[in-house]
Amino acid sequence: MALRSRSCLLLGAAAGRLQTRAAGLRFASTTNSLKTESEVDTRENEIVASAFTNRNPRNLEQLALARKERGWKTTWPKREFWHRLRLERTQHYVEAFVERCNGDVVVSASTREWAIKRHLYSPKGVTACKNLGHVMAQRCLEAGINFVNFKAIIPWEHRCDSIQEFEKAMREGGVVLYEPRRIYQ
Repeated sequence: MALRSRSCLLLGAAAGRLQTRAAGLRFASTTNSLKTESEVDTRENEIVASAFTNRNPRNLEQLALARKERGWKTTWPKREFWHRLRLERTQHYVEAFVERCNGDVVVSASTREWAIKRHLYSPKGVTACKNLGHVMAQRCLEAGINFVNFKAIIPWEHRCDSIQEFEKAMREGGVVLYEPRRIYQ
C-alpha cells in the first residue's frame, strides 16, 4: 500500500498525471479527467420528496408554532409554556429544574451533586444560587433549550437576592428567560 501511495505523483497541469503501476508507466491528461467530473448529472439533487417526515419533535416549538397547553383559568401556576424553569430552595440545598408542560423534568441541577457541592463554601447561599445558575445555563444549552419560562414562581420570592443572582447567571449563560409568543396560523 505504501508503494501505491508513493507511486501516484502530481507533476502539474501541463505535464499531466504520472501514474506508476506494476506493469509500467501510464500518462493521463488532466483535461480528460476534468471533463468527466464536470459532466456529472446533478438533476437528481433538485428532486423534492413528496413525503417528508420530520424527525425533530421540538421543531414546532423552535419555530413558535406549537400549541401551548392553557389549562383551566383557575389553575395556578399557569401551564401555558413549553419549558418552565423552577428554583427550589430548602434549608440545606438549592435545586433547579427545567420541566415540560406535562411535568417531565428535562434538565436539572442541584447543590446536592458532588461535582457542584465540592466547589461551594455553602450549598444554600447566594453564591450557590449564582453558581447553580451558571451550571444550569450550560446544561440547558447542551440540551438544546434556549428559551425557558421563569415567571411561574411564587411572586413574593422573586425579590430575593439569591433568585435575582440565579436569574442573572442564567442570562449571562445565554439562556433567554421568556418564551417567544406563539404564532397562530
